[in-house]
Amino acid sequence: MPGRAPASGRSRARGRPPYARRRFVTLVAFGVVAVLVVVAALGVRGWLRDRGVVAPLPGEERCVATVGDRDVVLDLDQAHYTSIVVGLSVRRELAPRAGSIAMATVYQETGIRNLDYGDRDSVGLFQQRPSQGWGTEKQLMDPYYATTKFYNALVRVRDWESRDITKVAQAVQRSAYPDAYRDHEPDARVLASALTGQTARAVTCLVHDEVDGDADGLAESLEETFRVGTTTTDKVVTVKAKTQRLAWAYAQYAVANAGRHGVVTVEVDDRVWTTDQFSLPTWVKQGDAGRTVRVTVR
Repeated sequence: MPGRAPASGRSRARGRPPYARRRFVTLVAFGVVAVLVVVAALGVRGWLRDRGVVAPLPGEERCVATVGDRDVVLDLDQAHYTSIVVGLSVRRELAPRAGSIAMATVYQETGIRNLDYGDRDSVGLFQQRPSQGWGTEKQLMDPYYATTKFYNALVRVRDWESRDITKVAQAVQRSAYPDAYRDHEPDARVLASALTGQTARAVTCLVHDEVDGDADGLAESLEETFRVGTTTTDKVVTVKAKTQRLAWAYAQYAVANAGRHGVVTVEVDDRVWTTDQFSLPTWVKQGDAGRTVRVTVR
């Protein structure tokens, strides 16, 4: 009949999907693959971040230590543990190099994580083993206990103050990978210099959450870490330091733990640090607190 398409034409149309449909199916398939790739990448990145291999991204909560032209980025948990490890070297009046050795060790062993698992019976920041006489599992999960045991062993190593950091760390740890500590030496030096107070204005943190102020908790933490007296009045913790370097050690410890105690401002020397939820704060020149550190919590 006139105007009717041949039968063969109708057959070809039914035998294959239109171009638009094929294109849509292809795009959906690519989209699904792309989503799976992104999810997998985020999962891998999350695992790597938990091991301390990758740093937080810009915009994420983080702490940054800067010495010279080198920045070291930590998440808030890593900053907390770092402040304890380095702070205990200050309490013992050890040279900043002790903090460098300790931090190179925890970087390699756990990525600055207080792990409750490890090779065989290894646990904690330093992956110390109860079966090797370091202490019980419960004790080694306490960062104060574990770090103290590390320093006890460190100071017994001959010439630890001058020998190669990697060799000293290996003498303490007796690791199956004796040269691995070397990879973390530059970052460890930055963290030790900053948190011993050797470098001023070196630590800052971005904390998004408005954590409730905990002046008593911060005071107890400072006292336990540095064995220093504090005064707490309402929302202000005050510490008087014997030296300017100690003042900066106490002040930057408070900043590193801002996310745990709701720290709003830290005053020391002629500088003030003020928390900011959206960008990394800087140490602003203001006043003259000298060797008195004043920390205000929310």
